[in-house]
Amino acid sequence: MDWETSIHAFKEYLQLERALSQNTIEAYLSDVHKLRQYAETPAILPADITAKDIQAFLEWINGFGISAYTQARILSGIKTFYLFLSIELGLIQNPTALIQAPRLGRKIPDVLNITEIDALLSAIDRSTPAGMRNRAMLELLYGCGLRVSELTGLKVSNLFLDVEFIKVMGKGSKERLIPIGSQAVKHLRMYLEEVRVHQSIKPENTDFVFLNRRGAPLTRVMIFLIIKELAKKTGLTKQISPHTFRHSFASHLVEGGADLRAVQDMLGHESITTTEIYTHVDREYLQSVITQYHPRS
Repeated sequence: MDWETSIHAFKEYLQLERALSQNTIEAYLSDVHKLRQYAETPAILPADITAKDIQAFLEWINGFGISAYTQARILSGIKTFYLFLSIELGLIQNPTALIQAPRLGRKIPDVLNITEIDALLSAIDRSTPAGMRNRAMLELLYGCGLRVSELTGLKVSNLFLDVEFIKVMGKGSKERLIPIGSQAVKHLRMYLEEVRVHQSIKPENTDFVFLNRRGAPLTRVMIFLIIKELAKKTGLTKQISPHTFRHSFASHLVEGGADLRAVQDMLGHESITTTEIYTHVDREYLQSVITQYHPRS
């Protein structure tokens, strides 16, 4: 079986059997296309790839200065491809079976403390329609730990504010219910009832919560730019993005003693191992413990 046929079959498997999102499918296919690019000079068919070829491929991509994290992700995509070929299409030998991913250190994501969160929220000019919308967005990002794609895709029909829950569409088109706090409810209601209700909205956009001034859904890039501008306005030197609010949400819950399984459910993580990264202890807290309790402090 040639590369084109194998990749087409793999794509159908990801779409129909795994029911993955389009973004995830494209990421998998991109990984396999990199191996195809390497293998076609000289021409090697997918079934003829050996473990040595995979090792040589990893050395090849390493030469481009690709980070260990990206290399591990590419290898993961290729492993999924060959697992599909071996199970679904009867490929006898899986060349990736014994290949180990690069060793990765556990990277603790950047988070904002509550003072920085308050400063960013206070910097929003709520006297304008855009400001009221932006305050509601950031309250949701921090108050519910949403991914930016979940925020842009949030639907009015999935708001259950009377019982303080919202429903979002997460990775892999998986729905989940998330509790929403009183501050987020307050600012979301203000935006819906005082700003959005007066907008002219095209029929295809009527169910999207957050809209631009033309009545179209906000893009991920626009939300990123809004947050960057707020960081600049408050003099915040940390490199932040919409995802920083999600990290801060999870970190503050875990540091406050929240059950890790509950945090996992709210974040929509498939594995609790992903959530465990937030079990780090704040360095300032550790310093205060030493200062308060150690006899030599």
